[in-house]
Amino acid sequence: MRLTQYTDYALRVLIFLGSRNEGLSSIAEIARAYDISQNHLMKVVQHLGQLGYIDTLRGRKGGIRLGMRTDKIVIGQLVRHTEGDFDLVDCSSCTITGPCRLPSVLREATQAFLAVLDKYTLKDLLGKRSELRDLLGLATSELPLRQVSVRGLH
Repeated sequence: MRLTQYTDYALRVLIFLGSRNEGLSSIAEIARAYDISQNHLMKVVQHLGQLGYIDTLRGRKGGIRLGMRTDKIVIGQLVRHTEGDFDLVDCSSCTITGPCRLPSVLREATQAFLAVLDKYTLKDLLGKRSELRDLLGLATSELPLRQVSVRGLH
């Protein structure tokens, strides 16, 4: 099974946002990190916002951020929301539609595929978060500074 570019971009947006410690991101920033079309991302981001996966804040200081905790974003559910059609073949005009078992086998395979994706959340995809951050060009200045105690120093 092959997922659409739309779903690919949706997953990339969520991985990018999940890799951040905090703060807002822009569509332009995500497009640069992945070297993909900003125009395509705009549609994906709008849809993810409508679905509640991300928060979109308008205005000069606006941007986007995750709208849910990473352990609440189930990959199988996301794929169901972003993929329009799971029919792998169109059997409607086929001569052997009645007795052929191919449609039921393909439905079973699709259900198994989605069942595996349902086992994983965005949190699972962010396992190597520091490496993701480096590859996505997320600034280390985003990390909270560790407070150093100077007590006892003269």
